[in-house]
Amino acid sequence: MDKLRNYDVSFSGLKTGKHEFRFEINKEFFQLFDTEQEFTNPGISVNVLLDKHSTFLEFEIKVKGTVELVCDITNENFSQPIENEIRVLVKFGEEYDDSEEDVITIPSSDHAFNVSQLIYENVALSIPMKKISPNVSDEDLAILEKFSPKENDEEEHESDPRWDALKNLKNKN
Repeated sequence: MDKLRNYDVSFSGLKTGKHEFRFEINKEFFQLFDTEQEFTNPGISVNVLLDKHSTFLEFEIKVKGTVELVCDITNENFSQPIENEIRVLVKFGEEYDDSEEDVITIPSSDHAFNVSQLIYENVALSIPMKKISPNVSDEDLAILEKFSPKENDEEEHESDPRWDALKNLKNKN
């Protein structure tokens, strides 16, 4: 956990207004979290913009860089550019609370805010659901689409008459 302190943004000595912080993250950053990544070789620049107000803090966290993914179709590695931005409002209260989506409450006694979890989530949200290498040809995609299962828009099969009798009982009440 001590290595996560490198991502503390100390706001107590800062004047009211905008302040900028930069971080370069790589695989060592993601190893600090006890989760399995679906990417390798991250090279990501993080720009944290802090707008300090007298009673709250506004954070804008932008990530930009590349990660290596495994193609869902060819199973080959490829480099995927990523870019994402999140905004979070940090207010002061009695205890830490992150139950609201875009608002985090921290104790009034805190002098720094750790942005590591927000950076991690920002990168995770920028990874595409479908990982398709740019080297996959349109012909390969067309063949894949041809043999993919199709959704049936038809109505349900004919109902069983035994169930219909029970449905009639329901309708009579």
